[in-house]
Amino acid sequence: MAPRPLTLSLSKGHPELVEGSGRAYIGRMEQQTVTLSPSAAARVAAIASKQGKPAILRLAVEGGGCSGFQYKFGLADAPDADDSVAETDGVKLLVDSVSLDLVQGCVVDFVESLGGAAFRVENPNAAAGCGCGSSFSV
Repeated sequence: MAPRPLTLSLSKGHPELVEGSGRAYIGRMEQQTVTLSPSAAARVAAIASKQGKPAILRLAVEGGGCSGFQYKFGLADAPDADDSVAETDGVKLLVDSVSLDLVQGCVVDFVESLGGAAFRVENPNAAAGCGCGSSFSV
C-alpha cells in the first residue's frame, strides 16, 4: 500500500497537514497578506517607544468615511486569536479576520510631505478612495 500524499493548509497562520500533495511540511509557515513598509515600521517603533508600549500596530476597517469604509490605526498590546500578523524590522502589524478581506494584499506605509505625515494604505482592493487617503470603497 503506497503512502497517501499530504498537503499543507494554512488556517490563521497555523499549518495543518491534509491529503493530496505528496509532500509533508514541518514547522510554522506564515502567509503574509498585508505588508508593513520599513518606514512605517520605524515610525511605529518610535511612537511605541515614547508611549512605553510594544511595537504592535493594529489596522482595522470600519464602515464610514466619505467613500464607505475607513482605516483605523492604533497600538495594540498583543495579537488577538483571529489576527493575521505581519512583521517588519521587529514591528508587528495586526489585522483582524473581518478587516483582512478588505485589505488583503495591501502595503501600510508612512509618508511625510509638505502637507504633513501620515500612515497610508496602498490597497489593491479599493475601487475608489478619498483625497485624504483614509477612506475607500470596494
